[in-house]
Amino acid sequence: MTVAVLGAGAFGTALAISLARKTPVTLWCRDEEHAGDMRKTRENRRRLAGAPFPEHLTVTSDIAEIGGNATLLLAVPMQQMRGFLRAHHLRFCRSRLVACCKGIELATGLGPISVIQDTVPGATAALLTGPSFAADIARGLPTALTLACDGDSKGYDLQKQLSTDNLRLYRTTDLIGAEIGGALKNVIAIACGAVIGAKLGDSARAALMTRGYAEMQRLALARGAKAATLAGLSGFGDLALTCTSEQSRNFRLGLSLGQGTPFDPSVTVEGAATARATAKAASAIGLEMPITQTVTNLLDHRLTIADAADQLLKRPLKEE
Repeated sequence: MTVAVLGAGAFGTALAISLARKTPVTLWCRDEEHAGDMRKTRENRRRLAGAPFPEHLTVTSDIAEIGGNATLLLAVPMQQMRGFLRAHHLRFCRSRLVACCKGIELATGLGPISVIQDTVPGATAALLTGPSFAADIARGLPTALTLACDGDSKGYDLQKQLSTDNLRLYRTTDLIGAEIGGALKNVIAIACGAVIGAKLGDSARAALMTRGYAEMQRLALARGAKAATLAGLSGFGDLALTCTSEQSRNFRLGLSLGQGTPFDPSVTVEGAATARATAKAASAIGLEMPITQTVTNLLDHRLTIADAADQLLKRPLKEE
């Protein structure tokens, strides 16, 4: 079965590079000018400069060149995925669709697997998630990820196909846990970036990571996920990476909030929409998620950093 990566951002490009060292891969880019530049230079100078393409990586901007029964890695932003799938659902209905984004759809409160199932019900839906930076994957550095798929046999086939010399995949059938872990770690990363940007210290960051992890578990368990999933790569692992590195766009957004400096609006930051969607969903079911709500208030300029810190510190004392 053929492999294609749909979306030529940094992460999609990195996955295509890693997989193309093992098997022929097609990388789809929506912009022909960009695609032509990548074909000519054999690298993605716009999004992942300095990472040369392997021989078996083909670039196209023609969606018709993507096989209808292929394994397709959807490296498109979470908030754009439904529209993309709707536009091509007939072409993808027999495909294995692997979401490579992390977030919660603002309009529906659904995660990436649920959006695939809702939009292309005939396809096999899966999610690739976990602690990973595009530059590391493209350079061939060792990276471990979670592959969430409904069904052991389907998951095992995908695991074999998508594992490479530097990508080690662990599979799970806990779709909800994998979705929530990957989504909410971005929200907590924004909070941690804000703390560091405001010079509130590493101790405060550690506290936010820990209490943020508790929020991740709270929501996941309320929706029927397994606690062990949140303790794995798609939860704790991704949280640890994203909350401690400026390579994370979510962390950098938080830094700008904490420093009071502008942030480039053209940069996709999945955690912003996820914070708003999660705060709304939690409120609807009476679930307490103070860090997520605080991040939402910061993003919407309803709180200053000082007010946010004061509000969290003055919450009622409780057992851990």
